[in-house]
Amino acid sequence: MSGRQISAAPPAAAARLRDVASSPVREILALTQRPGVISFAGGLPAPELFDAPGLRAAFAAALADDAYGRTLQYSTTEGDPELRRLVAARLGTRGLPTDADDVLITSGSQQALTLIAAVLIEPGDTVLVEEPSYLAALQCFQMAGARVVPVPCDDDGLDPEAIPALVRRERPKLLYTVPTFHNPTGRTLPLERRAALARVAARVGLWIVEDDPYGELRYRGAPVAPVASLPGAEDRTIALSTLSKVLVPGLRIGWLRTPAALRRALVVAKQAADLHTSTIDQAAAAHWLAASDLDAHIAGLRAVYAPRCDALLGALAGTLPEGSRWTRPDGGMFVWVRLPDGWDADDLLQAALEREVAFVPGWPFFPGPPDRATLRLSFTTHTEAEIAEGLTRLRAAVDSRRRA
Repeated sequence: MSGRQISAAPPAAAARLRDVASSPVREILALTQRPGVISFAGGLPAPELFDAPGLRAAFAAALADDAYGRTLQYSTTEGDPELRRLVAARLGTRGLPTDADDVLITSGSQQALTLIAAVLIEPGDTVLVEEPSYLAALQCFQMAGARVVPVPCDDDGLDPEAIPALVRRERPKLLYTVPTFHNPTGRTLPLERRAALARVAARVGLWIVEDDPYGELRYRGAPVAPVASLPGAEDRTIALSTLSKVLVPGLRIGWLRTPAALRRALVVAKQAADLHTSTIDQAAAAHWLAASDLDAHIAGLRAVYAPRCDALLGALAGTLPEGSRWTRPDGGMFVWVRLPDGWDADDLLQAALEREVAFVPGWPFFPGPPDRATLRLSFTTHTEAEIAEGLTRLRAAVDSRRRA
């Protein structure tokens, strides 16, 4: 026998990754980084609206605190007490009375979803979602080994009357919803459906995860009460949100508002994940919130985003194939398009990329059989003039597919 050593292959990645696909949104964003591309693909805040001077001052103030002893040291898992207090107060002004003890600070609201999955989902459990649904949530639940089952939806969102039959058949652990300016469709669940959802969840015994990253970005109409505030949902709804859309995404500051019954388990899950969210980032966020007029800042975002939304909506009829349909959101970042039967958004995307314009095909957002004639457009990152130019390019791509 020779002295040569035989090298064994390293162990394979965990089986739970097998059915979790990479996000096509992230892959498309990588394709659109080159100069000159007009991208309607990513749900990105406009960087020119970031309050960089205010954040510089907030970090300086945080570093001056307590001779660095508080802001550069390990901290509590639950989060910076002042930041939790400020978040709780903000939730209260938006119709969701909250104590600081109800708030757990997370590294973006995506981590909040991961913690919820760790605490509530066993492999093989069922999660109910809207169809289509937020792509990163689908990835998160699939990573946890869940079966993801869609709730029937229409132009107003999910149908609460369909839930009892799904509960009897599927025995789900939770229902995940983005009820306000939904990603990817932009639709908002009406108050009467929210109230019905709260009642149904209480009757059938179901956790609700209410994800609200876009709710502050309202351009028309009156705010709608959070699901978590409605009778029947108060003690069974985990409410998530983030500073990513109204301040900057790079801070990675999010939070969840948790019912008392889940608080300890979620804290333990976060301890296992990262001990705590960045102390200095939390302290800077708290300083920024305390020193800034958040209402005025958000009003400035709305004043910029609303005409961009209108510019996109106003030009779609002259851009898309005849027979296309699209949502008309009252806020948020997204418009959802359904092309006529026979069109494939992937094919259109290839023609669009050749003309240096991009969007996200809709099929990855479907937990069930996908509709390949759908796509998502985001309007927040570009000026009205850039939107007009982007849609001119998209119209040329549509024309090229008609001739193909």
